Amino acid sequence: MTSSTLVVTMGGQAQVVTFALDWLLAQGERVDQVIVLHLRPKDARSERALQQITAEFSNEHYQGRLCRLRLFAIRDSNQKLADIQNEADADATWQTVYRLLRSLKLQGQTLHLCIAGGRRMMGLLTLSAAMLLCGHQDRIWHMYTPTDYLERAKNGAIMHAAPEAGVRLIQVPVMPWGAYVPALRDLAQPAAKVIAEKTAWLDEAEQARCRAVEERLTDRQREVLRLLAAGHDPQTVAKQLSITLTTVNSHKTAILAECRITWNLPEDSWLTYHFIREKFEHYLL
Repeated sequence: MTSSTLVVTMGGQAQVVTFALDWLLAQGERVDQVIVLHLRPKDARSERALQQITAEFSNEHYQGRLCRLRLFAIRDSNQKLADIQNEADADATWQTVYRLLRSLKLQGQTLHLCIAGGRRMMGLLTLSAAMLLCGHQDRIWHMYTPTDYLERAKNGAIMHAAPEAGVRLIQVPVMPWGAYVPALRDLAQPAAKVIAEKTAWLDEAEQARCRAVEERLTDRQREVLRLLAAGHDPQTVAKQLSITLTTVNSHKTAILAECRITWNLPEDSWLTYHFIREKFEHYLL
């Protein structure tokens, strides 16, 4: 059975990801990786959704199956985008999604794209990029959830839908224009290349800072770092590593102290574990 990657757009409803993944697995699909496309959380609901979905994956496993989770934030240059409010935001979103999908296709990945969650514009832009990059073996999905069940499952109240609930994916019929006319893909390259060149030096500098911090940590501190960077809160980290919350907080304090030195931040600057995720989530992928 060919392995595949599931890419899901998500806003404040984490169950969109698990509903889609559960449905595909029930159809006999082998999904080895899930990538959640999201905007920067700007409210408690969106932040909670990211925590809810990361809690569903443990040690690169989902429901006992080997399956890796990646949280992939939409970016405008080096900043995470909080919303899509104008043409510039839309272009930054499209470029982010295009580069992600192109990278996955260059790796030979078969893709399932579920565009049911998050901002409608994010789904439309993902569909636009997919039409250039996806082939006939890839699938684009929308999600049908009965109205009454949709309300009951709201905000992650239900993370796994029973078969009788009626939740299902509906394939979106799309013409893979890039497969028929490869030159269309080439037309999109110049803009993506310009953006990449403008931000490459910054990405390299950030990676160097992350590397410098990681090299100064103990093995246990690196484990804590990786889990926090993956989106877990300290309580979840303590549970996964079978250590106390006090110990996790001690390691977190040491990690943040190294971050202050490396990023040249004031000693009294207030940093939380969210800073670790912000800086290290892509570095440790």
